[in-house]
Amino acid sequence: MSTQTNTNQDYIRLLETFNDAWNRHDIDALMHCMADECVFHGVAGPDALGRTFEGRDEVRRGFTLAWETCPDASWKDGEHFVSGERGVSESTFRGTKADGSRIEARMVDVFTFRNGRIAVKNAYRKDRPAL
Repeated sequence: MSTQTNTNQDYIRLLETFNDAWNRHDIDALMHCMADECVFHGVAGPDALGRTFEGRDEVRRGFTLAWETCPDASWKDGEHFVSGERGVSESTFRGTKADGSRIEARMVDVFTFRNGRIAVKNAYRKDRPAL
């Protein structure tokens, strides 16, 4: 990407594109939104930040795990907020696990942007009993 200055509106459009790609289960479109050096902190895992995936190959793998865990996963009612090089997306996550249990919970992603792309995606989701 160029070194042009990106506006809050540019980043909101990026987050809208990113959210749409999640709902289409389009890994190539998701990765197009990510910076070359990127990090993804998943909602679950052994560490304080869940499970961390670093670098394009690992982030790609981390993203596809969401669809492997819940093949019908969706992120609906997206709302996006941006201030400078940071942003937040709120949405409702819905999905069905292999055991048939359903998840429906509000969540947020906290983003750090670099050169017009997403450098860090840090995901948080409400922990509620299966439906």
